[in-house]
Amino acid sequence: MRILLTGCAGFIGWQTAKMALSSGYDVIGIDDINDYYDVRLKNWRLDDLIKTDGFEFRQIDIRNKNQLEKLFSDSKPDAIINLAARAGVRASIENPHIYFETNVLGNLNLLTLAEKFKIKKFILASTSSLYAGQSMPFSETLPVNTPISPYAASKKSAEVSCYTYHYLYDIDVSIFRYFTVYGPAGRPDLSIFKFIKLINEEKEITVYGDGNQSRDFTFVEDIARGTLLGLKDVGFEIINLGGNHPYTINETISLIEKYLGKKAKVINKPFPQCDIPATWADISKAKKILNWQPIFSLEEGIKKTIDWCIENKNLVEEIVLKD
Repeated sequence: MRILLTGCAGFIGWQTAKMALSSGYDVIGIDDINDYYDVRLKNWRLDDLIKTDGFEFRQIDIRNKNQLEKLFSDSKPDAIINLAARAGVRASIENPHIYFETNVLGNLNLLTLAEKFKIKKFILASTSSLYAGQSMPFSETLPVNTPISPYAASKKSAEVSCYTYHYLYDIDVSIFRYFTVYGPAGRPDLSIFKFIKLINEEKEITVYGDGNQSRDFTFVEDIARGTLLGLKDVGFEIINLGGNHPYTINETISLIEKYLGKKAKVINKPFPQCDIPATWADISKAKKILNWQPIFSLEEGIKKTIDWCIENKNLVEEIVLKD
């Protein structure tokens, strides 16, 4: 099977591409290598993929339908995994248009080309941010019609677009709502990467709120494995992938301190209005449909992430963090 995987130089895209290649799939990876965060990290991931047999790369922005169409015509993929997105809740408030252009119109470009080239499998990465204001644990049956950030709104728009193309053209669609993904070579705008880097450098870390807000952290290898399981025929399904065990930010910091052997210097700031105080995934649907559940505990995952940061110390020291 030939998979077209968008966002291949991104955090989840890189790990999913690696796992797909090791499972025997051919991967056509595309990414625009934008500068939302430090491109040196994206280039490190891409270099890691390029040395693997079965991988080919094209630098393409999914907003560019003409370039995409030529790629589809030349490469003839069997399935699409759309992991390309503008991510980040707070950043989406500052520049909402780029979020809708990429996450909605870019996704629509891929759907229209899937229909044109008769590609019958489509996977979309969505987000737990849609569950703001709902009761926990978050189930896929909950109404998610009140997104509180442009990022969440753009992902909701992408989800419903996928349903339309499933209904009209019988495209088999798996949509995954990811819960707070972390791990080696992670995004430098997210808390775990930032905390590890700054605590190790004995610099101050910023915690929004009192640190008692909780997240259902999910290790990136678990996310990649679940995403690839979604290549099976499901009709149309929205499925949570989460750790199924929320931890507070303070507990997470304590684990990082434990494995670094250093104490965090914490600065508290007001909790953002656009964020949600807690997340917790109901993963019963993933267990039933995909026979998936997370393997890595938060403690195991943080240790693996710290090990990667130490092994790649020079790169991590160079990375410019992003709020």
